[in-house]
Amino acid sequence: MGGFISGMAVKERKKMGVRALLMVACGALALPMAAQRRGPLPPPPPGTVAPSGAPGDPAKTNAARQETSSPITNEPPALPVEQIVQKFTEHEEEYRKERENYTYTQFFVFQTIDEDGQVDGEYRMTSDILFTPGGRRYEKVIEAPASTIQRITMEQQDFDDIEKVWPLVLTPDELPKYEVKYIGRERVDELGTYVFDIEPKKLEKKQRYFQGRIWVEDRDLQIVKTRGKGTGLMKKKQDSAYPLFETFRENIEGRFWFPTYTRSDDTLHFKTGPDVHIRVSVRYSNYKRFGSTIKIGKATQVDPEKH
Repeated sequence: MGGFISGMAVKERKKMGVRALLMVACGALALPMAAQRRGPLPPPPPGTVAPSGAPGDPAKTNAARQETSSPITNEPPALPVEQIVQKFTEHEEEYRKERENYTYTQFFVFQTIDEDGQVDGEYRMTSDILFTPGGRRYEKVIEAPASTIQRITMEQQDFDDIEKVWPLVLTPDELPKYEVKYIGRERVDELGTYVFDIEPKKLEKKQRYFQGRIWVEDRDLQIVKTRGKGTGLMKKKQDSAYPLFETFRENIEGRFWFPTYTRSDDTLHFKTGPDVHIRVSVRYSNYKRFGSTIKIGKATQVDPEKH
């Protein structure tokens, strides 16, 4: 099923890893990549739901994951939980269809970090998601330098996770696959949110799932933040590891919350090889509706009755 492969298995999987990287460099996957950075990951862009703690600080990573903008309260929701879930999954379906009408730029950077906190390997790519004059969507790779990562290798499944699992889209069709548990209410930046934990009901072969926590804005009833891991059945005897990640969305024109920033700063634990500290940063910018100009503004709360 893929997964970041430890250095002990790099030689055995070298051909597959190189082939996956070449596929991305050739634009076969709709993935992002950012300008080369040699320090901690930057904070998300203005207008997004800001992450907790100091982003990219290895010494504070574990602590930051336990922190929130405000404590989660047991305050009951203003609507029945079932109705909230129904509404935000319906909005997810609308969002999925709407985003397919937008062009945007994707930036992706993947780094391995040594024991001194220095980058010792990097892969990055910048690409644009565009439309032909006839309306066909395609990806144009702007920059994709050769990878310098040596201690682990990424498989096709890893790129699929970053593209499809990390920016979770929980539509009504996907909902039956998950257990959804209401946790409480939390203030994130200036937003009131409902907090849910979700996990797959069962794992099926060749299927990948999100397992973690989501934050739903309490007026628009749209997902504004997710944090979790990709999960699924792995091949026997395969030593793979999957990182914890966070995705932040931004409000566009008072309507939909689109993903603008995903990050992971985690240590991968392998059974047959040494632990590997990695950082991943994915940015989505310059959202424009095909045939018109759209600007991303400061996140605002909108009365759903008016939309």
